[in-house]
Amino acid sequence: MERFKQFAFKNFEAILIFAILLSAFLGTYLLDDPSIVLNFYYLPVLVASYFLGRRMGLLTAILSILLVLVCALFFPSRFFSQNMLLQDIGRLSSWGGFLILASVTVGSLYEMNERQLHDLKNAYVGIVEILSKYLESTDRYTKGHSVRVSELAMEVAIAMDLHRTDVENIRVAGLLHDIGKIEISGQILRKAADLTTEEREQINKHAEKGARILSSVGSVLKEVVPIVMAHHEYFSNNGDGKDGKSKDIETPLGARILAVADSFDAMTTDRPYRKGMPPWQAREEITVNAGKQFDPQVVEAFKRVIDKKLETI
Repeated sequence: MERFKQFAFKNFEAILIFAILLSAFLGTYLLDDPSIVLNFYYLPVLVASYFLGRRMGLLTAILSILLVLVCALFFPSRFFSQNMLLQDIGRLSSWGGFLILASVTVGSLYEMNERQLHDLKNAYVGIVEILSKYLESTDRYTKGHSVRVSELAMEVAIAMDLHRTDVENIRVAGLLHDIGKIEISGQILRKAADLTTEEREQINKHAEKGARILSSVGSVLKEVVPIVMAHHEYFSNNGDGKDGKSKDIETPLGARILAVADSFDAMTTDRPYRKGMPPWQAREEITVNAGKQFDPQVVEAFKRVIDKKLETI
């Protein structure tokens, strides 16, 4: 059931387009005057072009035309009359032409908007990533941490066969997950001794601070914000949050992936107060905490990724 839900969510646009297209075809087949529903075919074409781009919009338009031609072949009397044969052919031809034109136009506008949004998102990510690297440059123990976490989280997301957009959001979240630490004193971040209760509270708020910083750039990174906000939340089978607090909203999958990647890199990196673990030991530590601190499905994908890396060492 869970796999079906994931499949439906992942392919919602395609399922919606198919349902609308099927409805239009049934209307063309069942109604005595199918010309009434010809314009209804514009809906799946426009939806495909808007959500999936020019190529899928054009393919949907061609499929729509083929479906109408099949109906016209089996039920010619519904589409053509002896007295107005040329006019009927011209009407269907113009309908098909406008259908293709609509798909190309809307699909082109969609792709142009996507490119602009992608460029804008890259600009925001680049600027914030510079800030993140500046933060890491002040502490040699965390230098490169965000990049490593980002790459590992992305590889785990790919291993879980997530949608390309979700993979990209997880990659960006990995780069920016510690950006909230720019509002925390460097002395606290570099402190080798045990932190005070107040200092620990400041550290624990970095995810919330980071989400606020990323929210300030507008809607460009809106899919990244929940991942950054929840990447320190614990996973548990009963839906409880960290420290036993009840959660009304399930931790996003991206945050659960990021939590594993972040913990692995933290465990294998030298810190002022301890030596980093060997990768195999950190792998076992994460495996032991599957179902408690970490999502078991994420851990399984993580182990496949890490095992391949360890084989090359």
